[in-house]
Amino acid sequence: MPPGLKALAAVAKEPIPLSVLTGFLGSGKTTFLGRVLASPDLADTAVVISEFGAVALDHLLLETESEGIVDLPNGCTCCAVRQGLADTLYRLVDRRRDSGRPPFRRIALETSGLADPAPILYTLSADAYLEASLRLDRIVTTIDTIAGPASLARFPEATAQAASADLLVLTKTDLAPATPELLAHLAALNPIARTVDGVAIDAATALFGGAPVALPRPRPRIEAVHAHGITSLSIRLRRPMTRLEFAIALGRLAQEHGESLLRVKGLIAFADGDGRPAAIHAAQHTMYPPRWLADWPDGDQTSRLVFIVRDLKPETILAHFVPGDPATIDNREGET
Repeated sequence: MPPGLKALAAVAKEPIPLSVLTGFLGSGKTTFLGRVLASPDLADTAVVISEFGAVALDHLLLETESEGIVDLPNGCTCCAVRQGLADTLYRLVDRRRDSGRPPFRRIALETSGLADPAPILYTLSADAYLEASLRLDRIVTTIDTIAGPASLARFPEATAQAASADLLVLTKTDLAPATPELLAHLAALNPIARTVDGVAIDAATALFGGAPVALPRPRPRIEAVHAHGITSLSIRLRRPMTRLEFAIALGRLAQEHGESLLRVKGLIAFADGDGRPAAIHAAQHTMYPPRWLADWPDGDQTSRLVFIVRDLKPETILAHFVPGDPATIDNREGET
């Protein structure tokens, strides 16, 4: 049987939340993950690391099973990706269903320091079984306040990790506070994400707290930043689109320019809906099912989308959403 059709009848009614933890080499991902695992509330968490030995958990391991899955003393399950990520996730989901033990309730996936999150996100939706079994909760990226500015300027991987995030966690702030320049750079690079002090936050809540919230307002670019061709565009739809019109518009954009779409997030009310907004989420060629909200998180009943793109012109995006009469949003100049 093809992997995408495997045991779909056995998929749990509620998909397992999965959060991605990323960040450039030396940015403090391992330390942050250790704080997450120290939380008693997250003992029923599965941890996936993108390469064997990437996370310094050796002193915590109790036993190693033949398929590469280990049990941690705090009750977590840890799995090292030795082959394909999809195969690893299959083993975890199957083990959860068949082991007879109390199942884990969430998955934390840590990428390697040089990884672009986009292929990982694609893996989660390219397989029917995994798409039905898992739900992306959020992407968290660690940013080192000491070496982070240089990494963002020098390495496209670091920039892509920051641009893909839902939450930016500043690390090593006890050694060096974030400079206004770094904060301005991150705000210009990723208007979708909140930026928080990693020392002051609860790590467990930060990694698993991805319920849809109000989209941040577009932030003005005080100055140009070196972002390896990455820019953001915020638009509002002045005419309601049907679900089919919207799916065609975003689907064609992803099909034609998927490599350039780092992240898309939005709140949309459809012309053929019941008035509730849908939280929209996409990354590169991957579009996730909408998450329906009971009400508008911020009271602003405007359908709006934020695109974080690499080398993609605004007019190309706007042309795909003509049925919604799109208009750009800019804090400096107002709506255009």
